[in-house]
Amino acid sequence: MNDFEIEVNKCCELLEQGKVILYPTDTIWGIGCDATNPEAVEKIFDIKERSKGKSLIVLVDSIEMLKEYVMNFPPVAPDIIKAAKNPLSVIYSESKGLAKNVSADSTICIRVVDNDFCKALIRKLGRPITSTSANLAGDAAPSIFVEITEQIKSSVDYVVQLYHDVLTKPKASTIIRLYEDNSFDIIRQ
Repeated sequence: MNDFEIEVNKCCELLEQGKVILYPTDTIWGIGCDATNPEAVEKIFDIKERSKGKSLIVLVDSIEMLKEYVMNFPPVAPDIIKAAKNPLSVIYSESKGLAKNVSADSTICIRVVDNDFCKALIRKLGRPITSTSANLAGDAAPSIFVEITEQIKSSVDYVVQLYHDVLTKPKASTIIRLYEDNSFDIIRQ
């Protein structure tokens, strides 16, 4: 078993136990947990010292998994996701099967990841994971591992031991709000 597989297996085991991890995503490093576990989601808010009135992004490994967690799935969503040139987080009107505290209201923001580690982890877990920037609420989001504070690193249950030396600064995802009638608003580019 190589280091990649070891890390995926370890993280999956921890997520199944309701633990919180610090991990690389297709954008910036994220703090994550099993998105169906409300107690684990609560831990993330505590770690970030974040208001419960904010929502977390949820990551899935495929459009098929996405459909399992979105009520009234907009038919145009797969085409928009496939056409996106950058990572795209989409806000949908309502979720199903996720922890209620993942979102501050009825909407849910979900991204189909394009990252080998995230995809492998989500596939192995068989459920979506949360993602939020690896910083305290109100602080600037670190874009590379070395910018993550010791406070954050020591407050999670596990830090993925891959990609710490990657120095290219990734971009945060584009966020759109997609409606059932297939119209959308751009929230963040």
